[in-house]
Amino acid sequence: MQSIFRPDLFTGKVAFVTGGGGGINRGIVEALAAHGCTTVISSRSQERLDAAAAEIEAAHGQRCLPVAADVRDVDAVNAAVAQTMETFGRIDILVNGAAGNFLCPAANLSSNAFRTVIEIDTIGTFNATKACFDAYLKDHGGHVLNVSATLHYVGTPFQGHAMAAKAACDALVKNWAVEWGPLGIRVNAIAPGGVEGTEGMTRLMPPDMREKVLAQIPLGRFAEIEEIGNAAVYLCSPAAACITGAILVVDGGHWLTGMGF
Repeated sequence: MQSIFRPDLFTGKVAFVTGGGGGINRGIVEALAAHGCTTVISSRSQERLDAAAAEIEAAHGQRCLPVAADVRDVDAVNAAVAQTMETFGRIDILVNGAAGNFLCPAANLSSNAFRTVIEIDTIGTFNATKACFDAYLKDHGGHVLNVSATLHYVGTPFQGHAMAAKAACDALVKNWAVEWGPLGIRVNAIAPGGVEGTEGMTRLMPPDMREKVLAQIPLGRFAEIEEIGNAAVYLCSPAAACITGAILVVDGGHWLTGMGF
């Protein structure tokens, strides 16, 4: 599919993407790379990152640096950002995509399980953002993009842990947008609903629920990974230069129907 965006839109820019080795986040990396962006992908598995980076470079002809780091580990995140700065000298775009989730009733959720999701989604988002802010963004401006969700817009069953984590991340979007706007830093989020071909759809949506959920979506379908990438390209581009503190929902209008299950 031909992009509606200029192919050189991000030439000379560098994006640091947590959780960039697969799924939605890999799609965002692919979209940025397809428009001239140099990318750095980070997650816990170096082997998975190496394979993804090689495929991204081959597909788009843009450098993709794989750097393993657990977003819960401040020192590891700082080291990954330092390596990025040493290699490229800049970080124009940060995409906070690292996340953890699973289905579990609140009554059965352990403190450790709840804490783990908060540590990955919320504290991990803070760790990566603070590292990039200190290393580059505070002095040069840029864009922070959180990959959020729509779960916390309603009382989504079996998702209390993820709802709490993403709600906190959305609060940070608003806070950072206000505090860092004068520094030339824009902060926004994408909130996908169900996205075809992702691990999240496989693990979090039982097959017997698919048709019921589809019937509740005004556009009658789930999003494609490429469409999440397009939303990221828009928000990170000069076309969105006066947009900050926004959360762009990409779910075919599902959140407007109450998202009942």
